[in-house]
Amino acid sequence: MRPLTFSIITCTWNSEPYLAQSIQSVLAQDYPHVEYIFVDGGSTDGTLERIASVPRPYRLLENVGGGISRAMNEGVRIATGDVIAHLHSDDYYTGPNVLSTVARHLELSRRNWLFGRILRDVGGQLEPEKYISPRYSYSRLLRTNFIPHPATFVRREFIQQAGGFDTRLKYAMDYDLWLKLGELGEPVQLDEPLAAFREHQGSLSTRERLPALDEDFRVRLSHVGANPFARALHYARYLVRRKRILQAGAHA
Repeated sequence: MRPLTFSIITCTWNSEPYLAQSIQSVLAQDYPHVEYIFVDGGSTDGTLERIASVPRPYRLLENVGGGISRAMNEGVRIATGDVIAHLHSDDYYTGPNVLSTVARHLELSRRNWLFGRILRDVGGQLEPEKYISPRYSYSRLLRTNFIPHPATFVRREFIQQAGGFDTRLKYAMDYDLWLKLGELGEPVQLDEPLAAFREHQGSLSTRERLPALDEDFRVRLSHVGANPFARALHYARYLVRRKRILQAGAHA
């Protein structure tokens, strides 16, 4: 049987400070069947020079505007690998066997997508996630997004079948895609960390968290259906989360 091939897509925009570590984590993989794609939004800080120094073949799309969703979709459009992974420029894989692990589980399960866990990179120190992920079910995913983007791998034909990322969304494009994929089939769920997510100081202010929460809620309702009881439950959860964000902002 032909081995699975991966397309690793890294979207960049003035990403030079962290890009080297992300690139090195891809180059260190012990799995040989990898296509490396960069989608750049018009960097001026040395990002393109950093990409040019990658000591192996890669593909580069330059000056791709229109937001992160469009950039990720453009990467998928030119990808030729069996499996798509989006590894943002400030995230990185946790070890050299990530892709070989993912390939093994996808081949054995014959499922179309897989997600694992992440570690948090806080000032260069790796820390565990702040909560324990629930076991996957579509109903649990509708309640909250517990699927980490850098640790998610999707067969290319499956992501195309789902329609890719919605370019109208600014915050919840990944959550929307997971729900679309979940409607088509269950993923493989791994409990081990596959990627590190870098947390920046002041990542999301209260001002940003509120529109992100609102968009997340609209995405959720678009997948819930017309059941008035289910919609009312989701609205109640939304109000509780909104109140917590406002309280956290008031005490910051």
